[in-house]
Amino acid sequence: METSLQELWNSINEAVLIYGLKVLGALITLIIGSWVIKKLVKTFGKTLTKKGVDPTLIPTLKGVVKVALWAALILAFVKQVGIETSGFIAVFGAAGLAIGLALQGSLSNFAGGILILTIKPFKAGDFVEVNGQSGTVNSVTIFNTVLKTPDNKTIFLPNGAVAGANITNFTLEPKRRWDKVFGIGYDDDFDKAKQIILDFLQADERVHKDPAPFVRVGNLGDSSVDITVRAWVDSSEYWNVNWDMIEKVKKEFDKQGISIPYPQRDVHIYNEK
Repeated sequence: METSLQELWNSINEAVLIYGLKVLGALITLIIGSWVIKKLVKTFGKTLTKKGVDPTLIPTLKGVVKVALWAALILAFVKQVGIETSGFIAVFGAAGLAIGLALQGSLSNFAGGILILTIKPFKAGDFVEVNGQSGTVNSVTIFNTVLKTPDNKTIFLPNGAVAGANITNFTLEPKRRWDKVFGIGYDDDFDKAKQIILDFLQADERVHKDPAPFVRVGNLGDSSVDITVRAWVDSSEYWNVNWDMIEKVKKEFDKQGISIPYPQRDVHIYNEK
């Protein structure tokens, strides 16, 4: 009886020693691994900053890398303790699938946000048109792009839709071409009208002289001679030039007796006996 108890005691001591060393080794791995993960994530963040990655994107990328490293470390810890890891992997896989299905729309917006912040089709302060919505980019978060309209409305666009949409950026380039059509009557002096427009364009310092402004007959309409005007301006001055030129040309046309016609229709009434 004493021999059996002694053997049992020895077995327990041996098991405690073996598994105790495994647990101790696993704890040391966990402690060292957590320190290494902290250093790796910090280094990864610095590398992204040096590479010029958008600051909004860096915390998200660091979080993804941190979660992946911790998942690998936990699996290594469990395996070192002596527990079968296949069950854990299956549980992680099932949980990941369930979360992915539940957050399908959010994940699409997340991926779209990463794509936008990486490719940078626009930045805060740009005036853009996306999916029929126009406004100044207020901010780009990982899930939404926020626009401010000229009348001070706030539009939240999901990044999943933005990433796959046609995007028109009106302020990305330093200069834009100002296009306008002025209609005058068929009986009016075209050369005078053309010279009035050219004089205004040449006198305005905001209008680029190279390439030179373009003023020509663009179309002979039903009720007007359409004068096509093209001039290059700084993107930041586009709308100021637009409003000023329209107002100046209208006032000068009135002063010089040049009409701006509007559609007219003659109605003939016949009385039949």
